Amino acid sequence: MKESLAEVVDVSKSYRLGEVTVPALRNVSLAIRAGEFAALAGPSGSGKTTLLNLIGCLDRPDKGDVRLGTESVAHLPSRALARIRRDSIGFVFQTFNLVPVLTAFENVEYPLLLNGAGRAERRRRVTALLERVGLGNKMHRRPDELSGGERQRVATARALVNRPSLVLADEPTASLDSATGAMLLDLMHELRDQYQVAFLFASHDPRLLARVDRVISLCDGRISPAIAPAAFAAEGRA
Repeated sequence: MKESLAEVVDVSKSYRLGEVTVPALRNVSLAIRAGEFAALAGPSGSGKTTLLNLIGCLDRPDKGDVRLGTESVAHLPSRALARIRRDSIGFVFQTFNLVPVLTAFENVEYPLLLNGAGRAERRRRVTALLERVGLGNKMHRRPDELSGGERQRVATARALVNRPSLVLADEPTASLDSATGAMLLDLMHELRDQYQVAFLFASHDPRLLARVDRVISLCDGRISPAIAPAAFAAEGRA
């Protein structure tokens, strides 16, 4: 069995909305393995994004533990969490989160600048990734000069440039048409195999859920019985 990259153990998380406490996750436990292509599924408000944020060290649980590899991260100081996010985790967001004044090359390069990589190394790695995602001829264009699918490919390249072991993707196909979304998922499958990186998605898109190895279903902040990815195939074709 492959090693566990990320594990949440009996995790609960709530948020305050005015005078009301709203539970987002309730006693959730799961593990993501090396090289896995998995998805968190469920309706809006089921806890998908909250769970993704806890695994990605963007938030902390109220109860329970979050482990990345052998390291417990739930209660680490903010600086240590920033280091883990920078070195071990890549992020792909529904809204791309690209810096509008930077070119595609500069957006992908930015994490390497934060890591102190030298100029030659930055150029080599960024160029190779942008060529790999089919944007070698558009690397000097800004986001407003690219289509939605091209922006998401830039975001995917940026997520991989620091060679993380895990990429977290929140609704990556939601803003894309069917053909572009399918092309992006094909690309992510190929990148998973090429770079030996695990992908964990949060999505309610049946087209995406039909393509993963495992679907982790969430409802009202709890994990529901497992659903086979093939169950989403007919819905995705509708």
